[in-house]
Parts: sequence; structure tokens; C-alpha cells
Amino acid sequence: MKEKDFILASSSPQRRQLLESIGYLPKDICPAGIDETVQIGEKPLPYIRRIAKQKALSVSSQKPNENILSADTIIVVGQKIIQKSNSPEEQTEVMNLLSGRTHRVITSVCLITKEGRICQRTVTTKIVMKHLTKKEINDYVSSNEWNGVAGYKIEGMLSGFVKKIIGSYTSVVGLPLYETKNLLDGIRI
Repeated sequence: MKEKDFILASSSPQRRQLLESIGYLPKDICPAGIDETVQIGEKPLPYIRRIAKQKALSVSSQKPNENILSADTIIVVGQKIIQKSNSPEEQTEVMNLLSGRTHRVITSVCLITKEGRICQRTVTTKIVMKHLTKKEINDYVSSNEWNGVAGYKIEGMLSGFVKKIIGSYTSVVGLPLYETKNLLDGIRI
């Protein structure tokens, strides 16, 4: 596989694997390390778009004259943004919130070209979750699959709890490949 002329502004192994699955190997990986705090009154869609753009801008300022690709993914129940859990107790609360509900996973992808053009695509996918038993919640929390991600990893144990996905599976994993490929193809890499 040949490297392409872009830098991935993410340390997510899932995003790198997804890119590689369609033949797009970034020439470098440079995580952004920005403050991802939700601003007071900020709704999910503006929030995720702002974070993805800030990640790309942050890396672009460190690596000028490069094509920078960034992305961020959130889980949303109603208007509540699910943040990364810091303990098994917090993750148990998240699982109880998601149990038996339809929620949204929103991923925003941002590309800043060498010329400074900013292109962004945002994808919303609905997930219909089965009603989880206490044992299922405990088993999932004990697995630690949720550690380091906001909410859950769809490609693991949790996939057995998903009744239906309406939208992009790869977006739920962390990078909507159709939209990302179109963005990258637009810069002649």
C-alpha cells in the first residue's frame, strides 16, 4: 500500500485501519490534543463540527502546507452528548441510558488542504439498541471495551446488542468512508 499525501490528525487506530481498508495510508499521524469541552448551551451538531475543525486547524498550524484530515465522533441521546466514562460506574450509567433506546452517532470529518481550503462533512447514524439486562450491562462494563472511547466501540461486544443501524457503519466506528474518500479524492492525492 502506498502512502497518500495527507496527515491524519487522530491517534485512533480504528480511523487508521478504516483508511487503510480503502487504500489510503496517511504519510504521517499527528494527534491534535485540543480541549474538547462542550461549551455552555452548545448543541451536538455544532459541537462535533467545531471539534473536528479545531483538530484539523491545530495540526495545520504545526504542519503548514500539508493536507490535514481530522475527525471526531460523539454519541447523542436526545440532546445529551455522551462523554468518555472515567469509571465503571459512569459506564454503567451510560449503558442504562442507551438500553432499549434509539440514539445517534455523529461523526464530522474535516479536511484542510495545502492551499488552506477547509472542507467538512458530517454524518449522523441512528442506532437502535435492545433492552439490556443487568447481566449484559455488567458483562459489557467488565470487558473494558468502552475504556478510552465515548460511549462504546460498535465493533466489539456491543455489536450483539444493536438491533438496527440506520446510516453508516464506518461512521459509527469513527470515520465515514464514503464521505472521507470523496474529500480526499478532491485534493488529488
